[in-house]
Amino acid sequence: MSYEVSTLRLPESMAKQLRSIAQADGVDVPEVLRQGIENHITARLSEPMFKERLKKRTEEGREVLKHLGIED
Repeated sequence: MSYEVSTLRLPESMAKQLRSIAQADGVDVPEVLRQGIENHITARLSEPMFKERLKKRTEEGREVLKHLGIED
């Protein structure tokens, strides 16, 4: 599996809470963040309205590419 490095800026109070939660769970902060992001993605992809918005945006993007002559 390949990884992409990202930087996340958090308010100090949130970062402290995050460190405390990670420590209590016996994992590191990046793992807590990965789990949270995975849960968010799973939740969003299970929402029919989100899927419709995503589909609409994708179709609009294709139309823009067609108008620019980038895609047939």
